[in-house]
Amino acid sequence: MPIQQWSDQIVVVDLTDDPQFTDELNSLTDQLERDPPKDVVLDMQGVTYVNSSNIAKLLRVRKAVIAQDRRMFLTGISTQVWGILLVTGLDKIFDVADDTASALTSLQMNRK
Repeated sequence: MPIQQWSDQIVVVDLTDDPQFTDELNSLTDQLERDPPKDVVLDMQGVTYVNSSNIAKLLRVRKAVIAQDRRMFLTGISTQVWGILLVTGLDKIFDVADDTASALTSLQMNRK
């Protein structure tokens, strides 16, 4: 299952290319809006490209996470996807980690 409840406070989502990308982020956004606040780790290792719709979905999830005073990490970003984030300037607004374990460590160390 791509959306995993890693702990009471952290959700990990394994993303792949569309149409699953869009479906998973829509499900995640719905979950974030109805459940208690959670930190989010989006593992993008299976994503080979992103389009404007994908970027809009990522920004929507980020907005929902930040509204709950939580954090979101992108991990496992391919060179091609990283290039798109750089060109669009989105590398400056997303927290990025090399892998899921690093993101989880950062979230746990910085949580009160």
